[in-house]
Amino acid sequence: MKIGIIGAGQIGGTLARRFTALGHQVFIANSRGPETLAGLARDTGATPASVTEAARSGDVVIVTIPQKNVPKLPTDLFAGVPGSVVVVDTGNYYPQQRDGGIEGIEAGATESRWVAQQLGRPVVKAFNNIYAQHLMDLGRPAGAPGRIALPIAGDVEAAKAVVLRLLDELGFDGVDAGGLDESWRQQPGSPVYATDFDAAGVRRALSEATKERKPEWRATANSPGNFAKPA
Repeated sequence: MKIGIIGAGQIGGTLARRFTALGHQVFIANSRGPETLAGLARDTGATPASVTEAARSGDVVIVTIPQKNVPKLPTDLFAGVPGSVVVVDTGNYYPQQRDGGIEGIEAGATESRWVAQQLGRPVVKAFNNIYAQHLMDLGRPAGAPGRIALPIAGDVEAAKAVVLRLLDELGFDGVDAGGLDESWRQQPGSPVYATDFDAAGVRRALSEATKERKPEWRATANSPGNFAKPA
């Protein structure tokens, strides 16, 4: 499968490593240009690309950049890209630590619904609740005791099915968390966020989530600070 990855940070770089090791053809982009990705390409076998090339080269395109940078992507990013191409959003909204206030999310939109609106494409929310190092190291064969499960949410069943297959290849169970408007169940501050639950644990955590965004996950007048000193 051809996989485009927009964002070469911790999650993007980890997915590039994992997917190329599994035999997928990976095109990876960042905001600084393909020439800055030579080292990652050498280490992983992924192909450096521009953001537009990554969006138009994959059967699956994974957007894994800070939430505040999503509106900075080209407005025609997915122009001409077939509707069958699956777009995955791994992002989390960190208003006090990194992103500052984003009006649509502060007004009540789920993070990934807001991303879908910015991109003009349906997205599947995935890979947002696991640490990058765990994504790299903790995959296990299907049926292994304690196999970590990851929630996904989205409105297009065929797209979710593709993501579930990729999760299985990576060594994780997938749990369908419902439509995109239910993706608040896996946002920062939810019971499933930054956990390594098995499938039963993920389902239980999703059921225990509450929709109200906690104050520590909302912007303040001084936002953003940083991860060491949120504002």
